[in-house]
Amino acid sequence: MANIQSAKKNIRKTLKHTLHNRSVKSTLRTLEKRVKQVAEAKKSSSDIKEAVSRYISALDKAAKRNIIHPNKARRHKSACAKLLAG
Repeated sequence: MANIQSAKKNIRKTLKHTLHNRSVKSTLRTLEKRVKQVAEAKKSSSDIKEAVSRYISALDKAAKRNIIHPNKARRHKSACAKLLAG
């Protein structure tokens, strides 16, 4: 256990950030599942575009805040682009 006050504060900050990052990652997984469901159901292209748009936006925000690695965001965005094109 930490004895120095700044170390204790860093532990508290880390816990808060961890909880927040976990919720963001959970949201990303949910949005990814939604994109796959819409694509498999072969719904209208506007539904697919909307789901992909939300997912890409969330990926960009998470990558910008270093919650996920930027290359992971690029990889998933590329897969979504292929989905839209195909």
